[in-house]
Amino acid sequence: MRAIINGKIITEDELLENKAIIFDKKILEIADKCELKKFDLEEIIDAENNYVSPGLIDLHIHGSGGKDTMDGEIESIKVISNTICKNGVTAFLPTTMTMSKENIYNAFSVVRECMNLDLGGAKVIGAHMEGPFLDENYKGAQNADYIINPDFNFIKGFEDVIKIITLAPEKDKENEFIKKVKKETDIVLSIGHTNATYEEAISSIVNGVSHATHTFNAMTPLNHRKPGVVGAIFNTDVSCEIIADKIHVHKAIFNILVKVKGKDKIILITDSMQAGCMQDGVWELGGQKVIVKEGSARLEDGTLAGSILTLNKAIKNILENTNLQVWEVVAMASINPARDIKIDHKKGSIDIGKDADIIILDSAFNVRHTIIEGKTVFKC
Repeated sequence: MRAIINGKIITEDELLENKAIIFDKKILEIADKCELKKFDLEEIIDAENNYVSPGLIDLHIHGSGGKDTMDGEIESIKVISNTICKNGVTAFLPTTMTMSKENIYNAFSVVRECMNLDLGGAKVIGAHMEGPFLDENYKGAQNADYIINPDFNFIKGFEDVIKIITLAPEKDKENEFIKKVKKETDIVLSIGHTNATYEEAISSIVNGVSHATHTFNAMTPLNHRKPGVVGAIFNTDVSCEIIADKIHVHKAIFNILVKVKGKDKIILITDSMQAGCMQDGVWELGGQKVIVKEGSARLEDGTLAGSILTLNKAIKNILENTNLQVWEVVAMASINPARDIKIDHKKGSIDIGKDADIIILDSAFNVRHTIIEGKTVFKC
């Protein structure tokens, strides 16, 4: 049993001070400091007046630390896990790309194995399947050679691994795939990389789509005569991923999205590729050459190819460009994603009985300490 003291504890709706978090693998109690003597503590961690936050959850990340999900190797997932925990991520969905069926299946198999392993860093909680059910007109950095129409048989056997599927609903005849996935699985369906009209997007949402992949990017924009996918997202209660690096979207969008959707529907993601936490240079995403320079990752034709954003930096960017409170922004990278994939009963907030996924952040949102299920995995 351990304790964290002298921290500003970030809960779902306030900052708590002069309290101690008592934990082992789970959070056992949030107690007054004067009560510490009644616990049999092995260690007391002094947060030194820094923020004590729930661990961050990244629902959309391809890679980091020089490795990619599509490498199809446990060692690559381990490197990603151990890299991103230094940025406060305690759980994540390794995200696949539009490549061959064999490559995607291999990646799923590796993710399944990693879900049951202690990788020494952030916990693998499933996979986000981004492609191949996309629209070529909004393929972004996805490989058009492997794009196909939605097909339930494609995902059979991996329903336990896949937590989110990004798809272009206009490619799904009469929403047949969407309806079947909604009826037979717990997989979250996400609209993205799509040329859908407003009407097509609304139809997909009515039939089961509940999430939007990197909102604004790779989708039909809002126009006063053609509201498009963005209009459908604004006009419904789907949750919204956003890449808050101030490159994929203008910083003014942060406030706009909060005003339209409400803070509880926004999910911060990184969409990081293998160059995350690495030096500028030439890298790869989905078998394609990516040039990383001055904070952005782009294909040779200039198309954005994921990001090199970290989740703690995304929180900082939102805080600096909105009037939100710190706990409201942290929720966008913790309890909001946890609710989205239905793991909020065990992760996403500092509450008694939940996993002890806890991070300590300084005032600049640099991570000083990362604890996952009660175990320290990073400390500086």
